[in-house]
Amino acid sequence: MTSSPPAPPLARCIAVLGTGSDVGKSVITTALCRVLARQGVKVAPFKAQNMSNNSGVTPEGLEMGRAQIVQAEAAGIAPHVDMNPILLKPTSEVGAQVVLNGRVWANQSARDYHDRKTTLWQSACDALRRLRRRYEVVVLEGAGSCAEVNLMDSDIVNLPMAAEAEAPAIVVGDIHRGGVFAQLVGTLACLPEERQAQVAGFIVNRFRGDLRLFDAGVDWIEKRTHRPVFGVLPWFSDFSIESEDAVVIESPRSVSPGRIRGPAIAVLRLPHIANFTDMGILSEVRGMAVHYLEQVQPLRGFKAVIIPGSKNTRHDLNWLHTTGWTARLQAYARGGGHILGICGGYQMLGQRVEDPDGLEGRPGGTPGLNLLPLTTVLRAPKTTTRTAFTWQRRRIAGAGYEIHMGQTEISGGRPWFQRTRQNGAAVDSPEGCVSDNGRIRGSYLHGLLDSAEILGRWLAVIGLAHLEMPTEVGRGAKQKAYDRLADHFTAHIQMDRITALLEG
Repeated sequence: MTSSPPAPPLARCIAVLGTGSDVGKSVITTALCRVLARQGVKVAPFKAQNMSNNSGVTPEGLEMGRAQIVQAEAAGIAPHVDMNPILLKPTSEVGAQVVLNGRVWANQSARDYHDRKTTLWQSACDALRRLRRRYEVVVLEGAGSCAEVNLMDSDIVNLPMAAEAEAPAIVVGDIHRGGVFAQLVGTLACLPEERQAQVAGFIVNRFRGDLRLFDAGVDWIEKRTHRPVFGVLPWFSDFSIESEDAVVIESPRSVSPGRIRGPAIAVLRLPHIANFTDMGILSEVRGMAVHYLEQVQPLRGFKAVIIPGSKNTRHDLNWLHTTGWTARLQAYARGGGHILGICGGYQMLGQRVEDPDGLEGRPGGTPGLNLLPLTTVLRAPKTTTRTAFTWQRRRIAGAGYEIHMGQTEISGGRPWFQRTRQNGAAVDSPEGCVSDNGRIRGSYLHGLLDSAEILGRWLAVIGLAHLEMPTEVGRGAKQKAYDRLADHFTAHIQMDRITALLEG
């Protein structure tokens, strides 16, 4: 009897954890994926559990966090739900939609979710094991702080997952927000001894100024913790990497119409804003300002207003009504203003949003903004597709993705786009809606403005055809940004010591 060949060794792993949220874990994981990929290593990202309303769609038509899609792009591979098996999409202060292995699994309260952690832990471990069989290195990303003492017993994404993967952990602190010494030393001190032993060292992120001024700080951290600082990463602003969390647009300020200088676009900062990265490309248009608005204010002076996606459309629609935004938007539209609604924002532009099954809360309906002739009914299953499309009549091609529960019926106006492919299959169906006067437009397509010709055409519609477009958009621009991030990372981080961790 011949014996079967031995199973290939599982991939080596390294974990990037943080002292808190938005300290740079996602960007540093992205950098490591790109650096290793450029060295010829077959590398993949992994985040067991992601809490974000910023999601995307895999080539198979499954949903996962956008941060891991970005990291997969940096690694030069196709995104797969094994890279983010659990995605939590908050729908309220205490509840979230749970997406497991790319599909909606449940809508649960925080307490219910913690009661089912055993099942979710096993699902995450299975996904990690599958990744480790397919790749040479897996870079794990943590969530929030790795030292939340009240949650440590049920943590499935930080040090427990690093232990499962036999991964040394690098802890990232953000010096820009202040108190980085307390961040790093305090995080270590909060951990039990067996967890402390997993921490291999630190990275100090977002430093501004002369790096030499922090040499004494590095020495102090190393002497106090008996662990190396692998490097101090300076702030960068000459290229951009997509952010994972909407924390980067928290508490936006009002903008007085009298202080608007030059072309400007307003984006409403909804309470449950989703896929805010749809607007990222607008910041690359030279000569145009993008302002996120939360407090109700006059809209005159803005060339267009964008209502973005939402994870709780009816709640955010009610917020527009009760805060007074509805009256402002309707007056802006009557005065000749241009409004663009994307996904949930598209649904809000209609006459009504119905939720008969209570998918977003209590069953019922909510009046819309009444700016487009359409009605939406929220029903399962969720639509998750990668979609290729053309601009109606002009046949300008673009690509994006759809993530929504709603089914929308249009009773007037005209379609905006024509779908040509969904998840790789040929289709021929209308998408979106345009008002008779052409100033109000809505679409389910996330990422539609990332297509250069689509962006240029929309800017022309709102009277900004003269502005200078980004030199490159879409996939080419992203790949260049990943290379610049990798160059920035290797210039300031001791990559040889991190490689030694992997080899050890």
